[in-house]
Amino acid sequence: MDRRLFIVIAVVGFHVLGLWALQTGLLRRAVELVVPVQVMAEFIELPQPQVTPTPPPPQPRPKPVPKQVIPPKPVPRQVPQPAAIADPTPSPTVATGITEPQPPAPPLLTPVVVAEPAPPAPPRIELPSSSADYINNAPPPYPPLSKRLGEQGKVIVRALIEVNGSASKAEIRTSSGYERLDQTALQTVLKWRYVPGKRAGVPEAMWFNIPINFVLE
Repeated sequence: MDRRLFIVIAVVGFHVLGLWALQTGLLRRAVELVVPVQVMAEFIELPQPQVTPTPPPPQPRPKPVPKQVIPPKPVPRQVPQPAAIADPTPSPTVATGITEPQPPAPPLLTPVVVAEPAPPAPPRIELPSSSADYINNAPPPYPPLSKRLGEQGKVIVRALIEVNGSASKAEIRTSSGYERLDQTALQTVLKWRYVPGKRAGVPEAMWFNIPINFVLE
């Protein structure tokens, strides 16, 4: 036990001594004395010499090209010409008061007017007729009641005359003012025969106005 205690005390004392030596700088001095100077010199790295780069050789400058000087062209001087002065005296060889005859002017061309062709004449139209002698249409009958009442007047009937001479349609165009007279005229026109109308000599169906008068004698 005493031996172990002594070893422990020695170790502790050694550590305490080492700490004290480290704080006071004694350990550093001992190391400096023990370690040779040459060993310490190895840890010191010598500074490397700085190498200065060599500048590139200067390039030769191009030789200047001499400019060609073009001499100005000489301007020819204008020599003044002598002005001609008219002689006021007429020459004896020149005839005065005589002019040469001028050639006649060419005749003016008269513009030719081309007449446009006249438009074709419209085809001739012949209206239907109800008064031909060979038709023999009877006059319309006078209504007895209209005679007693004194009814009279003029009726215009508009009828469609076919190419065969018959009236296929009829209507009152102008009334007489009396229904009995108008209806009598309408029935009469539908019964009559007619000469058909023609266009350029060709029969054609046409509308035709037929006047019928009712007059008391």
